[in-house]
Formats: sequence, structure tokens, C-alpha cells
Amino acid sequence: MAATEPRNYPFTEADRLTVDPAFAGLRKDEPLCRVRFPYGEAAWLVTRYEDVRTVLGDPRFSRAEAVHRDEPRLRPHRGLEGSILDLDPPDHTRLRRIVAKAFTARHIERLRPRTEQIAAELADGMAARGAPADLVADFALPLPVTVICELLGVPLADRADFRTWSDALLSTTKYTPQEIQDCTDALMAYMAGLIAERRAAPHDDLLGALVDARDNGERLSERELQVLAVSLLVAGHETTASQIPNFVYTLLTHPEQLAALRADPGLVPGAVEELMRYVPLGNGAGMPRYALDDVELSGGIVRAGEAVVVCPVSANRDEAVYTDPDRLDVLRQEASHVGFGHGPHHCLGAQLARMELQVALNTLLERLPGLRLAGPEESVVWKSGVALRGPERMPVTWDRTRDA
Repeated sequence: MAATEPRNYPFTEADRLTVDPAFAGLRKDEPLCRVRFPYGEAAWLVTRYEDVRTVLGDPRFSRAEAVHRDEPRLRPHRGLEGSILDLDPPDHTRLRRIVAKAFTARHIERLRPRTEQIAAELADGMAARGAPADLVADFALPLPVTVICELLGVPLADRADFRTWSDALLSTTKYTPQEIQDCTDALMAYMAGLIAERRAAPHDDLLGALVDARDNGERLSERELQVLAVSLLVAGHETTASQIPNFVYTLLTHPEQLAALRADPGLVPGAVEELMRYVPLGNGAGMPRYALDDVELSGGIVRAGEAVVVCPVSANRDEAVYTDPDRLDVLRQEASHVGFGHGPHHCLGAQLARMELQVALNTLLERLPGLRLAGPEESVVWKSGVALRGPERMPVTWDRTRDA
């Protein structure tokens, strides 16, 4: 393939939940595009659905190799050293197997009644205090935070601290490099303290199980234990806390789709899948992989040693896979999306996120009838300077309930 001057990526600043139209052009004319991120070396950007699945699922593409390279990235810091996200099988398989049983579909279904209880209490609290309310602070954030704290065994009373720390870990420009390092150190120290408590007094929770695996099986190092626990805490609430208001905003701006869910709540599970396909959570780029061999993709050959970045946002809008892909359709029955990734690094908490999102939508539809924005669309304040898109504040109102 002829050398080309890399394009600067992202191509544009993220605007609410819009998808950059440049991706459609790349899928058609340049499915393998040379790009340069704000930090790190140049990479190939992959935009077609089948190519994205290949890069994510083919063992010829390595995450572990990124540790030894100046990987392309949006922020100056490299993330947590020793993260499961930086491993290939068999090391990745070893760590994932330790926690996987806590996230099976069967185990997650056992968490559904408690999640429904938490969601109902939050919605009822909003109704009791009266409108307007902030959907983010009053519902979308505390729901997954409470669930992951109870699952992992983290004191809910400490959520304000680890909320700040996790926000810094996901920062692109919101925090300085020193602030990010300070927050990372604080979060790691906090988790080390909880681990010490589990050793002194074992608990029947996920953190206790991880400590037991470390101490009695030697299946993971102390560093791996701390990083894995931190990763579960951060990932276990941040993505869902962003997607709940993202989904609600999307439905409120697609009233015919919202009306379909109100008429038939049984459509909610399928709607969650369609919203995962349709709504961009990040800026459009995943973690880079490095080719271990020459691999042919649409548009050319990626040579061994070259970095490749996939674009799930673009893959989920691929015209070759989805009919009218830019249309939200809660009745859609087409191919599975890559909103949770694919391959060995497919989101560990996908089943938990699905359940929480289903519960959130069902609860809001049932307990806050007529839910709508409390002002014009401009009243929604969007996050900036962080890796995940979503409202920072989302004022909402609703119709009076019968008990109000």
C-alpha cells in the first residue's frame, strides 16, 4: 500500500451524540485510513463492520504488544500498568476466568431484583422531591454505582471520592497529567486498603473472591489484583452511568420510538441492543492493536508491527450490515452490534450493563410517566475533556403520578 500522510484524529470534536459523517465516506472509499492521534505513533483506522470484528477477534492482532510501543492515544497518560485490557491470551484468559463467573448471564439475573429495587427507590425519590430533577445525579449515576459497590464490596459512602478518581482516569483534557497521576495513586491506595481489610476479615463479595484467588491460588500478582479491582470499579459504573442518560436523551429526541416502548415495555430488551448500536459512547476509536503478521483487510494489507485502531461507532453504522443504519429502530432484528466489543476483550460486564439499562428504562417508563426534558435541548450540559460522551447534567420533568 502506498504511504499516505496520516490524517489527524479525531477528525472533529464530538458534538453531543452525533456520529461524524466522515466515517461513512471512509467505509465507502478508504476503509483502511492512516491516522495520527494527539499522542503516540501513527495507526491504521478500520471503519467497516467485518474488519472491526477481524481486528478484535483475530489472534494476529495483539493488545500486549502496545505495552512496548508508543501506542496511539487521545491522552498523554498510558492508563493503568498491568491492566487486563493490555494482555493477550493466555495471560488475559487467566485473569478473565477469575472474575468471569461473577458476570455470567445466570448470576446477573440473580442481581436483577436488587437492581430493580434500587432503581425504584431512586425514581420514587425523584417523584417525592418533585420536578425538575437531574437525571444524571438523581438516577443514572447512583444506580450503577450502588450495584457495582454491592457486587464488588466497596463502601457506597466512599463513592464521591472514587467518582472523582475514576473521572480523572478517563480524562483526555479535563485533568492535567499530574492531577491524573495523583488521582490514580489515590485510587490504587484506596483499593490496597480495602484489600488489606479483606485479608484481615474475609467478606463474601467479589473483592473477597479476588483476594482469595491471589492468596490461596497464586493465580494473579498483587499488582494485578489491585488493578483488576480498580478496573472493575471504574468500568462497572462509568459506562452505564453515561449510557442511561444517553439512551433517554436519544428516545426523547425520537418520540415515535419512545412511544413504541411506552405502548409495549416488552420491547425494552431489544431497544437496549438497538440503542447500544446507535448511540456513540466514545469518540469512535477503540484501544489499538498491533499486527503480529501481515493481515489483509478491506482496503489493503496491514504489515506486521503496524498499529490498528478500530472504530465501533462506524462499524455499527455500516450500510453493508444494517438497513438504513442511521435510523433508530427499536424493532430492528439485524446483526449483532459491536457496542460491547468483540473477541477476547468483549466487555466483561456486558450482561450487567444490559440488565441495568433494561431496568433503568423500564423503571423510568413505569414510575415517571411523561418523562421529558425540563427545558430546551440546550439545557442539557454535556461532558467535555473525558473519554466517554454523555450528559453531565440533564434536567427532566414528568407528569404527576397518581400518588403525588
